[in-house]
Amino acid sequence: MNTDVAGRQAFSPKALCGTPRRLQRHLRAWLGAWPPARELELVAWSGRDRLGWDGGTCIGLGVESPGGTVLSLSPTLLVDPRAVDPDRVLAALHAPDAAEAVPAVLGRPDLTLSCATFRWSERPAVLPVVGEWVAADDPRLPTWLRPFNGGVLVAWDERGRYAAGVGVKRHNRHAHELAVATDPAHRGRGLARLLVAQAARRALVQGAVPLYLHHTDNPASARVAEAAGFPDQGWRVISLIPRPLPIS
Repeated sequence: MNTDVAGRQAFSPKALCGTPRRLQRHLRAWLGAWPPARELELVAWSGRDRLGWDGGTCIGLGVESPGGTVLSLSPTLLVDPRAVDPDRVLAALHAPDAAEAVPAVLGRPDLTLSCATFRWSERPAVLPVVGEWVAADDPRLPTWLRPFNGGVLVAWDERGRYAAGVGVKRHNRHAHELAVATDPAHRGRGLARLLVAQAARRALVQGAVPLYLHHTDNPASARVAEAAGFPDQGWRVISLIPRPLPIS
């Protein structure tokens, strides 16, 4: 992977040539613009204020790739993209204190920045089918699986109790994001990768590209992604969120 002197990936628009069409359509619907017209494209987009899959909104959301970055901002932030130096934003994104540096460059020190690895797959691993699709309100499910709007895939133990599960975030008809967790008593059996691969295959059949996001400091989740057929292609998702109030 090529990097520039600042340590970030070298900008290469051609890097997006092989991006799946479904992913491109999703990113346009998710960010308001894609592909980026330049190394960093800042857009003020009213779509940021629409409710997402979970009924919430994200005032600032972006996707960074070797082919450029789009950072989509809610007009309610009162940030004029034309008045922001994109080079300063790019430098801030890759600074050690990016969580504070990016909001400062945008003139919004009341915000903070969160980053995660952004993965997708067109060829999920072909692994055994171990999960059952159930309704999100199934009483056997743990609480964390109940909010998902795109289906829930569960592996049960020998007694029919929850062992591991995948929740599907249906952002739009073009992309389904997968979240997975395993009950501590059943870890080490490979259930997470089996369920993620199974859910990814269904997403593709339904005409969507499966996505897998995880924090960059979560190696266990990264290993699940790799084993399920979601390679790290150097993409990140970046979110601007309100800075937590200090505890008095």
